[in-house]
Amino acid sequence: MVNKTKAAEFTTDDYSIKVFGRHIDVTDAMKSYAVEKIGKIERFHKRIIDVVITMDVQKLNHNVDIIVKVDHTKIKSHVSSDNMYASIDLAVDKLQRQLSRYKTRIQDHHAASRAVVDMRVNVFKAPEEADVLDVNDQIDDENERRLMEEYRPHQVVTVETLPLKILNLNEAMWHMELSGDPFIIYRAEEDQKLKVIYRRDEDGNFGVVEPEL
Repeated sequence: MVNKTKAAEFTTDDYSIKVFGRHIDVTDAMKSYAVEKIGKIERFHKRIIDVVITMDVQKLNHNVDIIVKVDHTKIKSHVSSDNMYASIDLAVDKLQRQLSRYKTRIQDHHAASRAVVDMRVNVFKAPEEADVLDVNDQIDDENERRLMEEYRPHQVVTVETLPLKILNLNEAMWHMELSGDPFIIYRAEEDQKLKVIYRRDEDGNFGVVEPEL
C-alpha cells in the first residue's frame, strides 16, 4: 500500500491548497515554497476552487503533481526531476501555461452558452485485506488470488456529483489533455448523444465510444 499522508492544508480568501507527501516527509520549508509558488498563479485565473499538491520520491526521481479545479474543469500538471524544489518550479510553470490556454479557450467559446448537467458518481471503497474471505493457508497462490477477486467486498464510501458537459470533439480532446484523466463522459454538441473519450494505453491516442447509436 502506498504511504500517502497529508502534510498541510492552507486556505486563501478564495480557495484551499492541500499539500501531500508520498514516500517523503514534506518539510515546512517545502510546504511554504510550494504554497508561495502556487500563489503566483492567481493572476492567470480568478475562478480557482481548490489546489492539491502531491510530492513523491521514487528512487532518484522527485515528482510533483498539481491538480487545480477551475470552474467545472480539472487541470493537472506533472513534472519529475532530480530535485524537489526544481520539480515544484517546473510544475507551477507548466500549470501557468495550461491555465493561460484554458483562459484563452474560455474566451473563444464564451459566446456559446451550453447547459451543464450533473452526474452522480458512486465511489467504492477499495477492499481491505482483512475483509477478504478467509482461506486455508495451504491453498496455492493461484486459488487464493481467484478467491480474493471473487469474494472481495466493495462499499460505497462517498457519492460525488460531476458535470456532464456539452462539448464538440476538439473540446473533449482539449479537456483530456488538460486534466490527464483516463476518460471523460460528455454529450456531443453535434448530435446531442452521450459519448466517452478515453486515452489508449498502447499509443496514447484518444478513442471515442458512442453508447447511443
